[in-house]
Amino acid sequence: MSFVVAVAGKGGTGKTTVSALLSKLIISRGRGSLLAVDADPNDNLAAAFGIRAERTIGGIIDAVARDPESVPKGMSKERFLEYQVQSAVQECDGFDLLTMGRPEGPGCYCYVNNILRNVLGKLTADYDFVVIDNEAGLEHLSRKTAGRINLLLAVADATAAGQKAARRVAGLAGELSLKVDRKALLLNKCRPCDTASGSEAAEGMEFIGCLPFDMPVAEAGINGTSLLKLKDDSAALDALARMRIV
Repeated sequence: MSFVVAVAGKGGTGKTTVSALLSKLIISRGRGSLLAVDADPNDNLAAAFGIRAERTIGGIIDAVARDPESVPKGMSKERFLEYQVQSAVQECDGFDLLTMGRPEGPGCYCYVNNILRNVLGKLTADYDFVVIDNEAGLEHLSRKTAGRINLLLAVADATAAGQKAARRVAGLAGELSLKVDRKALLLNKCRPCDTASGSEAAEGMEFIGCLPFDMPVAEAGINGTSLLKLKDDSAALDALARMRIV
């Protein structure tokens, strides 16, 4: 049975950073197989891992749209696309990566989301852990892309807007009757005085804690280096490890 973590929240709060750090913890602890899913059209998760996404769901759909004859006779387009997406899972050092990417055609996002949802439902059974880095906002939750979620991790910063978006994530999960075992709020890039505000902001969620601002994490983002290479004494990584999410 897979343990699925869906990371969501407002843009700029550090969802991708948290997803990458969480992946690093799973890999370093040797707890089992990991599928990291970049469900954001801007596909930043691969960069956080210090690699380049080789194939994306958006790119696959564009290729089929340009050449419909590439679909084998007797196979539906949907089945062919699902097969292509499953084949596009990228084998990395210690984990696998699936990247949504940005389709070029107008009106493609609903279709990409549907393909992603169908493929994830089949892929998750093959992994012990799945970490999904969702796009900013609520699009993927509203389309139930993630399927069953063991932990919905809403990431916010100390701003009122960031915390409001996190509460909306938790609220929408309830409105849509999503299968969520646990909803938690994590504050990112914190100062010591932000802990109290996190507890107050976690309406309908468990307040799981704060990640402090960490210069090595910030420098990795600036320089484009892999967060998987962070030293174990990283303040943010140590704080995340003590939360015992995985």
